[in-house]
Amino acid sequence: MTETKARTTDGLHEIADKGIAQAKVNFDKAKAATDQGTDLFKNSYATAAKGATDYNLKFIEIARANTNTAFDYANAMLGVKSVPEFFELSTTHARKHFETMTAQTKELAALAQKMTTDIAEPLKSGVTKAFNNGIT
Repeated sequence: MTETKARTTDGLHEIADKGIAQAKVNFDKAKAATDQGTDLFKNSYATAAKGATDYNLKFIEIARANTNTAFDYANAMLGVKSVPEFFELSTTHARKHFETMTAQTKELAALAQKMTTDIAEPLKSGVTKAFNNGIT
């Protein structure tokens, strides 16, 4: 009877050891996934901050250029001597302003698109990598 108890005890120890080993493997996988996730979000945040800075700097540059253009236009308007000259100056300014505004909008949209891609791509590939490695 003691031999049966010994085998049962040995069997229970073996099951417990296997359970502990599996728990350690799962813990190590979870820790690795958490570390990867933390790094991924930290890098994404840094990328977002840089993208926002670049976008804001471009916006300020555009605002400065538009302000200078407005002052140049106002200065040119002070020199107008006739109604036809007024209309010609106004039409030319409006056309140039529209073209400039269109180009500026495209620049800002391209920066926003780049920033979105730069942030989203590492997140997407990181999540895909985690799922492919069996870390869920």
